Amino acid sequence: MGSPRGPSSPEAATSPGAAPSSPPRAAPSPKGGPSSPQAAASPKAAVSPGKEETDQPSTAHILPAEHWTEQPLDDDLDSTLGDSDAASSTASLSTSILEYRTLHGRTFHSDRVTDAQYWTPNDERQMEASDIIHHCLTLVHDGALFKAPLKDDLEVSVWRGVTRDMLTLKSITGIWAIDFADKYPNTQVTGTDISPIQPTWVPPNLKFEMDDATLDWTYADDHFDYVHMRYLFGSVADWPALLQRAYRCCKPGGHVESFEASCVFRSDDGSLADGTPMDQWGKVFVEAGKKFGRPFDVVGEGLVQDAFEKAGFEAITQWEFKCPIGAWPQDKKLRDIGSYALAGILQDIEGWILFVWSQVMGWSKEQVAVYVAHLRNQLKDRNVHGYVMMRSVYGRKPKTAAV
Repeated sequence: MGSPRGPSSPEAATSPGAAPSSPPRAAPSPKGGPSSPQAAASPKAAVSPGKEETDQPSTAHILPAEHWTEQPLDDDLDSTLGDSDAASSTASLSTSILEYRTLHGRTFHSDRVTDAQYWTPNDERQMEASDIIHHCLTLVHDGALFKAPLKDDLEVSVWRGVTRDMLTLKSITGIWAIDFADKYPNTQVTGTDISPIQPTWVPPNLKFEMDDATLDWTYADDHFDYVHMRYLFGSVADWPALLQRAYRCCKPGGHVESFEASCVFRSDDGSLADGTPMDQWGKVFVEAGKKFGRPFDVVGEGLVQDAFEKAGFEAITQWEFKCPIGAWPQDKKLRDIGSYALAGILQDIEGWILFVWSQVMGWSKEQVAVYVAHLRNQLKDRNVHGYVMMRSVYGRKPKTAAV
């Protein structure tokens, strides 16, 4: 398993979207500003073997929920907890599938699809947030939808979330699959999710299916030229098993790609202090992943690269990017990326944390609401130069591979 180059030692970079070739060179920080997010790409072969270096937050320093209700707060809580958004229905799906679970007025996927408890809502507010994040990631990739070296005549399986694409492995709103199908009209694209919330008007070469990627896949061996997974953190209990399924269903010579983001906010200049709301965000998620049995910081723990190795892929390549949160960078491109990343979080902070904070960590609705108010204030503070690590990992199934 390759050793990642962590945020405290920014990885050298080729520009985002460029195919990795040789060991990258260090990229300068934006002029006149604090240390800025950098993109990095490195082939697996160029990374020295060894244990994944991580910068995991210490769960011993998680503040109790009561801490936030004891802190002074100037702004109104501005919380939408309790608001109810109706999920849209499609004529082709049975009403039982649309009997969503509810939590504090927010809707989550139906238990009729899978008993896996996916952690983000499937309502309109969350879908809007997901679409904003998709645009942010498009900017991160300079308009590209993937990093793997693909041909133009692909048959693609797009897996999102526990298969609820917030997937992000989750087709969620289906926007990634729609964009891909539009760009490659000769490709047959299959998108999967655990909630039927995708639009009915889609490109003719695209179809959506209800399925749970964490269960056994029903597709035939050597079936797909490319399998794309995105934003599955917090939804996969066994990453090696997931990548083994993808390996089995991928054609020899085909590619599998996973794109994930860390749940941990970081800063290179010390502007993100311990004990602040943004600091606690990552620590609570990491601890919840341990309780939930589905890790959230799969980037920091190096779980995806390890799973690619164990599955048997070759030419494993990883690409990393420090994604700013907010408009604090001096560089215009990074500032735009950070603005959209922040907008996606602010659009539905409650949706991102409600299930985890309340159902897994035991916080009350009121405690979540007060924490969210404190978090909003810090996220909008341009003196805090926070970012999250993003990582794409892709590999090729050997042409002579046998399942």
